[in-house]
Amino acid sequence: MRLFFIWGYFALTVIAHAKTIVVGAGGTVTKIREGIALASAGDTVLIRAGLYREGNILIKKSIVIRGEGQAVIDGDHKYELFTVHAPGGSISGLTFQNTGIASIEDLAAIKVLESTNLHLYRNTFINCFFGIYLANSSHILIEENQLTSDAAAEHQIGNGIHLWKCHHATLRSNRVHGHRDGIYFEFVTQSLVTENHSEGNMRYGLHFMFSHDDTYHGNTFLNNGAGVAVMYTKGVTMTHNRFVHNWGSSAYGLLLKDIRDSDISHNEFIENSIGIFMEGSSRNQFYQNEFRANGYAIRLQASCDENRFRQNNFRQNTFDIITNGSLVLNSIESNYWDRYEGYDLTRDGVGDIPYRPVSLYGTLIDRMPTAVLLWRSFLVLLLDKAERAAPAITPENLKDTTPAMKPYDLPPKHQ
Repeated sequence: MRLFFIWGYFALTVIAHAKTIVVGAGGTVTKIREGIALASAGDTVLIRAGLYREGNILIKKSIVIRGEGQAVIDGDHKYELFTVHAPGGSISGLTFQNTGIASIEDLAAIKVLESTNLHLYRNTFINCFFGIYLANSSHILIEENQLTSDAAAEHQIGNGIHLWKCHHATLRSNRVHGHRDGIYFEFVTQSLVTENHSEGNMRYGLHFMFSHDDTYHGNTFLNNGAGVAVMYTKGVTMTHNRFVHNWGSSAYGLLLKDIRDSDISHNEFIENSIGIFMEGSSRNQFYQNEFRANGYAIRLQASCDENRFRQNNFRQNTFDIITNGSLVLNSIESNYWDRYEGYDLTRDGVGDIPYRPVSLYGTLIDRMPTAVLLWRSFLVLLLDKAERAAPAITPENLKDTTPAMKPYDLPPKHQ
């Protein structure tokens, strides 16, 4: 109790003595560097409208930095802009542009090193190599930032929001466009990514590896080079996200490689080359997802086991499921399939005969891509009908024994 009183008294004392240092026209100083030098812990540095070219600025104090009007920090295509190494504080209302580009060093508009309890919000990043870069930091809130780039090639640009070896970070309502990866996590745990919009990035809208127990909720990943990649991770929760029009010869909505014990539910996979590509993944739950108008809804490799697919909608996909093996170690049950031609004599909403989502023609195309020339031919129709009646090539046990007769009502719920 006594310790709490001491800390409370200290916090009130800091607030009571906090001051505002104005940078720019009519202010206390004309340079940001000078304003930070004058500030003490708890102070506010207010940066007025103007163009500031001061190279790399080091921030080692727990202060509030706030932009007013069009306050633009320009790196002149040479420098990292803000390097933060301090607990607490915030940066908001600024425009960062034209950082340097380097093949070895990850130059960023805002780089946060070994810091905690920072708030980075409502900033704009234009043509920055890395926008926001966090390393070995925790309890960081990044929200309502705009990050854009017009780089022409991957080597000219880094990631929009990049986190390495962090925990308890929150990314909320950011928009990222034109970077290498929109959002990148590596060794990031117990963090939340919610209501972000990642579009038109060269490689992945979201890319994370070795990042356990994270939650991704209500995000949109649209028209990215290869979609979203999730690798070597466990305990992931992905709910109410939209994976839309990630299209190309090597593209997918969501790649799951060596993922286990995760929950993927209430998501929309729309107009992707492959909705979900799975390899070496185990014990994941897929339920109440919408797969619509994809090339392949799910590409399920034989290296996957103990995954469960239930109560999902499969509509207007060229192929619903494709696999490269005959041994079935995954569960498919109670899904809606728009190609299901069975009946429901008991009128309980469940088909009376099983549905086999793996088609012979899909299997042939997977093994011999030139077979696509026979698409929609009468021969293909006969082959698929015969294969479903007496499976010889497709996995006989990969079937939904309780297919739903009507699609589930799965509206997007971005909460």
